[in-house]
Amino acid sequence: MEEETPVLETPAPSEPFFSVLDIILLGILIGGAAWWLLKKKKKEAPVSVKSYSIQPTAVNTMTMAENSFIKKLKSSGRSLVVFYGSQTGTAEEFAGRLAKEGIRYRMKGMVADPEECDMEELLQLKDIENSLAVFCLATYGEGDPTDNAMEFYEWITSGDVDLTGLNYSVFGLGNKTYEHYNKVAIYVDKRLEELGATRVFEMGLGDDDANIEDDFITWKDRFWPSVCDFFGIESTGEDILMRQYRLVEQLEVVPDRVYTGEVARLHSLENQRPPFDAKNPFLSSIKVNRELHKSGDRSCMHVEFELEGSKLRYEAGDHIAVYPINDSSLVDRLGELCNANLDTVFSLINTDTDSSKKHPFPCPTTYRTALTHYVEITALPRTHIIKELAEYCSDEKDKELLKLMSSTTPEGKAKYQSWVQEACRNIVHILEDIPSCRPPIDHICELLPRLQPRFYSISSSGKLHPTNVHVTAVLVDYKTPTGRNNKGVCTTFLALKKPKADEPLPRAPIFIRKSQFRLPTKPETPIIMIGPGTGLAPFRGFIQERHLTKEENKNVGETILYFGCRKRAEDYIYEEELENYASKGSLNLRIAFSRDQPQKVYVTHLLEQDADLIWNVIGEKKGHLYICGDAKSMATDVRNILLNIIKTKGNMNDSEAQQYIKKMETQKRYSADVWS
Repeated sequence: MEEETPVLETPAPSEPFFSVLDIILLGILIGGAAWWLLKKKKKEAPVSVKSYSIQPTAVNTMTMAENSFIKKLKSSGRSLVVFYGSQTGTAEEFAGRLAKEGIRYRMKGMVADPEECDMEELLQLKDIENSLAVFCLATYGEGDPTDNAMEFYEWITSGDVDLTGLNYSVFGLGNKTYEHYNKVAIYVDKRLEELGATRVFEMGLGDDDANIEDDFITWKDRFWPSVCDFFGIESTGEDILMRQYRLVEQLEVVPDRVYTGEVARLHSLENQRPPFDAKNPFLSSIKVNRELHKSGDRSCMHVEFELEGSKLRYEAGDHIAVYPINDSSLVDRLGELCNANLDTVFSLINTDTDSSKKHPFPCPTTYRTALTHYVEITALPRTHIIKELAEYCSDEKDKELLKLMSSTTPEGKAKYQSWVQEACRNIVHILEDIPSCRPPIDHICELLPRLQPRFYSISSSGKLHPTNVHVTAVLVDYKTPTGRNNKGVCTTFLALKKPKADEPLPRAPIFIRKSQFRLPTKPETPIIMIGPGTGLAPFRGFIQERHLTKEENKNVGETILYFGCRKRAEDYIYEEELENYASKGSLNLRIAFSRDQPQKVYVTHLLEQDADLIWNVIGEKKGHLYICGDAKSMATDVRNILLNIIKTKGNMNDSEAQQYIKKMETQKRYSADVWS
């Protein structure tokens, strides 16, 4: 650094204030000081210290290296990988059972989520001796892959990779009452062969409308002998009843580090931060929860969830997912039957250290929280659970009964069908009726499937109600053949969430799932909506939106609703609202009250009467038609009636009428939002 030479009054030659040596020394001092300050700052920064305290489950922290299923297979001496495409957890459960059984056939296996894997590594699987990839894939919605299998599905659809050398097999999970039964599994099975892969065993198709458990075990029992023949291996002949998780009970743990019902991130329900989705639900306040039925012994709820501050948006036709909790009386009863202290803090830790799934649900937590928030208590236990329960029977007769029901013999299947499925026995009922069976509570937590969110068609328009979302749901409560009362998990949960004066609003964790069930892009396009009972839900949103558009003086096509219920004075939901829209000319309302006259009248009867109106909309004006409700009978009956109308009014034969509906589906002019 240099300074100006001071001006002296006496005329003398000027000299620099600093010599060259001074400048060099000064530079060294400044550099040294800067180095020392930086070093000090680094020391003060937090450093990574190994902690041996109990840490909560880490979520979505997998590195790219951990995403390599090939590396995991090679490092652990495995040759079997079972991928799952699951929306409700069943496909994941089936995948786990197959991977576990692989040991019996000298094929050590692992389960993999395609969303968390680099699926292009399938090209390298042939490098592993006797390798096999199995795909357990559910079909969701209108023939769509599940959310976690979407990328894989798109990859094999659009790509043209050479999968020569890949050995594979496929098991599909679907429902025959749906139009696109097992579409995803059927396509993947065919497409993998087209890409050069070798099918080791024929595809299995499970029907959830009948007995998907029976379909799976029947397929599985033929699958393994074929695998043995293909690879020239033999079964060890031993049943594998091996715990997947080891128990660690934690007597001393900081309460702040214990999960209390969060889906993934610890304290996520207290410290809410967007974006909100399936792993990070929004804790929504419920401002309205009212009864829609005017009389009778059934209940239908209208529930309004607040979205204020969530940044969540929705469109008419979308779905809302609600994370429910299990009934506290069932939880207490299960704890009692297992002789457990439900307030004990514990973790279940995967014995497979290579698995990306370290715990079956967020850990550490208490048994009470696990049974309340994380496992399905009311689901009917599948045969693999029955088989494991048998080992805890002190009475030989009880053990034999459970072993029989978990077997694949015709007698065993029939007994399981009648004693578990038809009698609607959940885990609590089974332990009550088999008094010598007393499994440890931690094994119950491991065996039971994960509690899933429940989805409802949104019954409001996001344009009319941008800050809240409406749900229309019938309370599920029925008597079983054993004289017990079984209740729906989510509707029972929601029935208790009623706002009360001078009390904080009740809340529930939710997220929005987008749907393909959409209004036409042009409001002038006429629409027909067919939705008996709570099938009305999405159409209420459609009607609200079309009415709003009309109020803005825009041209709106005819809006026709076919709605059905039992009695006008009993279960005509949203009566005043619908009649008001009809009186203003926004809605053509066609209603069937099935029990208000001696001769039963259903929506299907009205459709048959209105053949000219329906053909005018879907045939002449190229309008849209929507169906919402029961898939098993109503949706099928409606489709058959439409085929007849298209044939008679459109002068077509059977094949041409079928093609006409197919074309409507392709053009998104025929849409169904149905359930079984």
